[in-house]
Amino acid sequence: MLVTMILNSNAMTADGDTNLSELDSKKKSASEAFVNSFGGYPIGYGLGIVILPLSTGWIQSDPYIANIAITTTYAVVGFTRSYFLRRIFEKYGVDDNFIRLAKNGIMKLMERRK
Repeated sequence: MLVTMILNSNAMTADGDTNLSELDSKKKSASEAFVNSFGGYPIGYGLGIVILPLSTGWIQSDPYIANIAITTTYAVVGFTRSYFLRRIFEKYGVDDNFIRLAKNGIMKLMERRK
């Protein structure tokens, strides 16, 4: 039995066949995941620089509640970052992969300098 699933208005069959638009969607998802992952590192690092020194005394006096509060802060910031990146990808119709977008952006900057 051949089962067809509809994903983002693109057909993908259960036996693994995909059409070109589905592959493009996978590239878009991979690009979005790349930007989300590597864009999250500096945000998390900066958040750690701010939140951890502020909570040193609190961690020592009540480690359980401090742990919950810090973890919740990181989770809220991560959710917000993911949400806004998804909205940006949808708003600007980023349908290409991240490497090609970066290459095209650099080429446009080089053309403007000429």
